[in-house]
Amino acid sequence: MSKKDKRGFGNVAFPSAAEDAGYARDIAETPQTASSSYRLAFTDEDFMLQNELRPVRLQLELLKPEMAMQEREIDATVVIFGSARIPEPSEAEREFALAEAALAADVDNAGLVKLLKVAKNRRAISHYYDEARKLAALIAQDAKDAEKPRLHVMTGGGPGIMEAANRGADDVGGESIGLNIVLPHEQRPNAWITPDLSFRFHYFALRKMHFLMRAKALVVFPGGFGTLDEFFEALTLLQTQKVKSLPVLVFGKSFWQSVINFDELVDQGMISEEDLDLFSYVESADQAWSIIRQHCGY
Repeated sequence: MSKKDKRGFGNVAFPSAAEDAGYARDIAETPQTASSSYRLAFTDEDFMLQNELRPVRLQLELLKPEMAMQEREIDATVVIFGSARIPEPSEAEREFALAEAALAADVDNAGLVKLLKVAKNRRAISHYYDEARKLAALIAQDAKDAEKPRLHVMTGGGPGIMEAANRGADDVGGESIGLNIVLPHEQRPNAWITPDLSFRFHYFALRKMHFLMRAKALVVFPGGFGTLDEFFEALTLLQTQKVKSLPVLVFGKSFWQSVINFDELVDQGMISEEDLDLFSYVESADQAWSIIRQHCGY
C-alpha cells in the first residue's frame, strides 16, 4: 500500500480505522459501552466469527496475503507441493533402524512388520527432501539477479517436503513464502519461511487460490491426500483452461505410477491422451530447474 497513506485513499480528512479503534478503546466503561452491541464491528471478534460473516472472512483471506505480497512486489512464484511426512535422509535412516531393531526383538508382531515396511518405503523416497531443498536453492539464488523476473519459492509452510523447499531458499539467503493452515491437530510453520511471508489460512479454498495466483510453475513431490488434492485441482484448472498454461513437474515417476493409473483413465475414456501432457515427470532438481528456466524465457 502507498507509503504516503496506509488508508489507501490519499490524504483524506477522515480518521483511519486504526485511529478510531484507538479512540474506542479509551472510552470510559458504562453499562452501555460495555455492551457487545457498542463495539466497533471490525474489532468485534464475536461478530466477525458469526456464520453470516463468512463472505467477509473469505474476502479478508484473499486480501491479506495479496496486499502483503503486492507490497513486497512478489508477482512470480514456483509452488512446491509434497508430503509433510517425508523426512530428510538421515532421519529416514534413523527411523528405519529403529523399526528394524523393534521387529528383531519381536519377530511375530504384525504391526512392527507393517511399521518396518513403511519405514523402508519412506527411506527409499527421502532423497526427494534433498532434491526439493536443492531446487529451492537454485530458484532463490537466481532471484538475486535483478535482470530477471524474481521467482519466489512458495510452499504450504509445513514440515517434510515443504520444510525442505523453504530451507533450500534460506540456505542461499533467499526469501520464501509459506501458506500454513489451521488444523484440529497442532500445525505451525517451519522455521525456514521468511517471517513476514508466513501466512495462515482458515479456508483451504483461499489457500489454494493463492498457490496459483502468481505461479509460473508447479512442482509436485510424492505425497498423500493433501498433495493429491493440490495436484488434481491444478490439473483440472489446466485441463479446463481456467488458468494459463504452466509447467507441472512431477518428481518420482515410479511412485506416482504405482499410486495412480493415469493410463487406465485414458483407456476408460475418463481423460484424453493429450491430458497426460499437462504434466511432466522429472527426477532431479537440475532437470526441473532447466524446464522452469526455459518456460520463464531465461
